[in-house]
Amino acid sequence: MRLLLLWILNAVALLAVTWLLPSIQLSGFGSALVAALGLGFINTLVRPVLTLLTLPLTVLTLGIFYLVLNGLLFWFASAVLPGFHVAGFGSALVGAILYGVIAWALSALIPDTKA
Repeated sequence: MRLLLLWILNAVALLAVTWLLPSIQLSGFGSALVAALGLGFINTLVRPVLTLLTLPLTVLTLGIFYLVLNGLLFWFASAVLPGFHVAGFGSALVGAILYGVIAWALSALIPDTKA
């Protein structure tokens, strides 16, 4: 149940990013759900491999390249997923940062029921 709620909250966070940045567009809430699911898969499967491959560059730039990697994956998701469009890399970089902050804030509202 928690996983389904997190998925919906990530879609809401993506809609909030599209509201804040006009250069990022979604077709509707269904597209937001698909995009949130796609971003989740990309972050789960692709990001660890790319993080490991670009670790020397990330260390050399004191972690700033990790933000660039987030933007590139956000931009890649918009190229692959239908109904989700990002105008350019700068928009993807800012959008990825906003998406991460908003999704984190929304997921912090859900209590952890492991007690």
